[in-house]
Amino acid sequence: MILSQPSETLIDPLSDVLTVLGAQVTRRTRLEASGRWAMDCPALDRLKFVAVLKGTCWMMLPRQDPQLMNTGDICLIGRTTYAVASDPKLPRLDGQTFYDGRDVARLGGDDTVALGGTVTFSSETADFLLDMLPDFLLAPRSSATSGVVTTILALLNAEAGRGGMGSQVVSARLADVLLVEAIRAYAANGEVVQTGWLGALSDPRLGRVLQAMHADIARPWTVADLASLAGMSRAAFSATFARRVGQPPLGYVRTWRLTIARTALARGEADIAQIAGKLGYTSQSAFTHAFRCAFGITPKAAARARVA
Repeated sequence: MILSQPSETLIDPLSDVLTVLGAQVTRRTRLEASGRWAMDCPALDRLKFVAVLKGTCWMMLPRQDPQLMNTGDICLIGRTTYAVASDPKLPRLDGQTFYDGRDVARLGGDDTVALGGTVTFSSETADFLLDMLPDFLLAPRSSATSGVVTTILALLNAEAGRGGMGSQVVSARLADVLLVEAIRAYAANGEVVQTGWLGALSDPRLGRVLQAMHADIARPWTVADLASLAGMSRAAFSATFARRVGQPPLGYVRTWRLTIARTALARGEADIAQIAGKLGYTSQSAFTHAFRCAFGITPKAAARARVA
């Protein structure tokens, strides 16, 4: 059962979230293209990474300027429509027609080669992460921590060419590591990551608070407790946390508790009373009320939906 447990050691919130949500790269794609081409891709409840192995391509997202990606760059895309092209001014075709059910699209040559990965989640609780990430995260090859990304991309490319025993397993594991390293590379750019959850994780004071929350989510946290960990006044801490993370500190605690609960129910890993107790609720009725307010259904209904 994936329920947060009290710990003497502060844990990594990103690892905690990715583990609880069951994040993994479930599809890996490859694009080889030359000449003039452009494709549209739909919005889905997923994360997507695109890494350029060779050449350049343009990424276009709603309400953003076109972004040129060069060899070694990698980006993460949230649940938004996007387009990728050799020229942002070209008319776009449906990207699915380029692949036609396959994982490799070849468009006239290999002046540009890019890898794609679709990150899916094991339950309906992905909102916790997707709501807190920007639609587009770029980790350029020029970033200070991009060396590991470059190494993983080279290994992925080599593995695709080898096709030996266990190749699918190796590629899947490398793609999962690439996801985390791309997030790290993006978060390490302090000039870009000033707000949002990743920015808060990178902040010494707020990061310490988030680590403590995730290490012991069942604890009856108060704003005073959390402000003390941050070394700030309660008012300053509450305002800073809400501005950076997008919700007040105790709201974050409640949302993460209920995300863990919904995931556990979806997996059938514990009964309702056990979940309520392990997440710090003083009674099953209090847990049921909070769960229904958050998701519009009762825990029992969520558990029944798993076996329906």
